Amino acid sequence: MQNMLTIISNALCRITGRNVGAQTVSEGSRVVVSRSFADFTPQATFDIKKCDVHRLEEGPPVKATLTRDQGLQYYRIMQTVRRMELKADQLYKQKIIRGFCHLYDGQEACAAGIEAAINPSDHLITAYRAHGYTYTRGVAIKEILAELTGRKGGVAKGKGGSMHMYAPHFYGGNGIVGAQVPLGAGIALACQYQGNNQVCVTLYGDGAANQGQLFEAFNMAALWKLPCIFICENNKYGMGTSVERASASTDYYKRGDFIPGLRVDGMDVLCVREATQFAADHCRSGKGPIVMELQTYRYHGHSMSDPGVSYRTREEIQEVRSKSDPISLLKDRMLSNNMAAVEEFKEIDIAIRKEVEEAAQYATSDPEPPLEELCNHIFKNDPPLEVRGTHPWATLKSVS
Repeated sequence: MQNMLTIISNALCRITGRNVGAQTVSEGSRVVVSRSFADFTPQATFDIKKCDVHRLEEGPPVKATLTRDQGLQYYRIMQTVRRMELKADQLYKQKIIRGFCHLYDGQEACAAGIEAAINPSDHLITAYRAHGYTYTRGVAIKEILAELTGRKGGVAKGKGGSMHMYAPHFYGGNGIVGAQVPLGAGIALACQYQGNNQVCVTLYGDGAANQGQLFEAFNMAALWKLPCIFICENNKYGMGTSVERASASTDYYKRGDFIPGLRVDGMDVLCVREATQFAADHCRSGKGPIVMELQTYRYHGHSMSDPGVSYRTREEIQEVRSKSDPISLLKDRMLSNNMAAVEEFKEIDIAIRKEVEEAAQYATSDPEPPLEELCNHIFKNDPPLEVRGTHPWATLKSVS
């Protein structure tokens, strides 16, 4: 048997050109073939889709370098967000999660690519489809799911829910359409005022792109040359309305007019990373704001109350899944360039499923916040005593 294993091992070496070791096992058992990390390509360069540009002489590079470690990291992040959102879908259908719930599956390359290109000390604010960014900004899965189920251990102590999660340098999670954009410009103003060389990534959807407050924020950001990256996540549908029916111009990257813009393939994590790095460098160099449009796609409906198939076909969704899925795209790239093994991805998937399941157990067993905490954490410090309406238990006074 030992001689047979040696023959098989030598044959594999001749076929693959690699040192593949065969482990000795008992008679009649299968041969286990192991590969060392030295067998994998440590780094590769890929062609990526060229960005469309507005008011720029040149755009981001059309080639991106990826290391093996980076690739596995991006895969873990995107797969974790995917599994977490599918678990949220399940908990919602079981009526454990209630109320508004906007899922991010399909758009994972946007969150992963942006985070890969900015610093932890940079700032990010987004709309209500915020679970993915909450995770990439450093919040644990169990805290996100516990927030969705309204439990005490949630990231906002169970009081914020799906749309209102926060972390250091992450400002939510905002429920009012487009309201986060002027706030993001304000955060960028603070960065400029403090001179800390930080940027603010301000995200909004195509459904918010026609809001008047966006253009007011654009105007001030351009006048003051604020270090703000305005990013439109164009997932093709605002609620149940396609972008073509809602916008006279769907070139969202040109909407800044006097502000430079980029249109990026939002389904490719490398495209998003390179474009965001380009945009961040633009802002840090003192050139002012920039507008990015990430062309992406959501697999779920607008929210859990939307089945998502009354205004688009199931075939359309399936076609995007089969041809443009961001996780599959990265995985296929790495496999075809010998940067990882299929078994490695399977092990990662199993570990992520286990972590999400454990987080779901925590989110369903953790207690709800007690009633006496209802009015806590409204103010950072002690509230002023003579502000009418701030104490629900106080007698209202009429002041004229």
